[in-house]
Amino acid sequence: MRILLFLATNIAVIMLLSLVFNVLGLNGLLQANGVDLDTNALLVYSAVIGFAGSFISLFMSKFMAKKSMAVQVINEPHNSNEQWLVNTIARQAEKAGIGMPEVGIFPSQAPNAFATGWNRNNALVAVSAGLLQHMTQDEVEAVLGHEVAHVANGDMVTLTLIQGVVNTFVIFLSRVIGHVVDRVVFKVERGHGPAFWIVSLIAQFILGILASMIVAWFSRYREYRADFGGAKLAGRHKMISALKRLQQSQNESLPDEMAAFGIAGTKMADLFASHPPLAERIKALENPSRD
Repeated sequence: MRILLFLATNIAVIMLLSLVFNVLGLNGLLQANGVDLDTNALLVYSAVIGFAGSFISLFMSKFMAKKSMAVQVINEPHNSNEQWLVNTIARQAEKAGIGMPEVGIFPSQAPNAFATGWNRNNALVAVSAGLLQHMTQDEVEAVLGHEVAHVANGDMVTLTLIQGVVNTFVIFLSRVIGHVVDRVVFKVERGHGPAFWIVSLIAQFILGILASMIVAWFSRYREYRADFGGAKLAGRHKMISALKRLQQSQNESLPDEMAAFGIAGTKMADLFASHPPLAERIKALENPSRD
């Protein structure tokens, strides 16, 4: 299903961009101005490049998380805390209908946790040593539920598809802008002059910022879903208590590739934040009309 979804998304992006260009008559406009641009070939190139990076990151995510965060995977529990951790995630995974994730602990005193992995049946859920030290067992259970909900919701794959789509748009539009400037403004007749590369890079940077806002918006939406998923797996009052505990803590940022799937976000500007403010997440859970 994930391979089919990947292929379908690629085809849909290419068809959508091609349709937009044809409906708006942009191909004819480019040709009328002497711009010899094969938009169909550029669309295919952009989609391949745009999705390739995202999916390579997804498939390597678990390996990279273990290495970059020095995660100690619990293959055999060595104490009662580790045994409880493994048993809790096993129970939640079964309830959520996913395969048993790998369970690990990473050395950080800041309370945090994350989930990663390319497959909902082959994921990793890791918690910081600080989370286990500074939170009650009920609160840790809620955090684990939040991370298991990320896995069950397929958030890793979905966010990868979203990132691939915006990457495609960024690469395609930046190359179109660079090509137009190269041909129309600098009158380059064959090949590409310096203006193409400079303008393309500038356009890609600017469009990349806008694309980051879109991805961040989707990431914030996912956090509410994961909170409600955690509430169903562990209990609403436990989830609220865990989020309130996080409000009182100094949270240490996770690396970018894991930040979107952590329990706590960073102090970034609202438009670029991967997580909504904790106060808003708590308010959403306290509203009995939401589920």
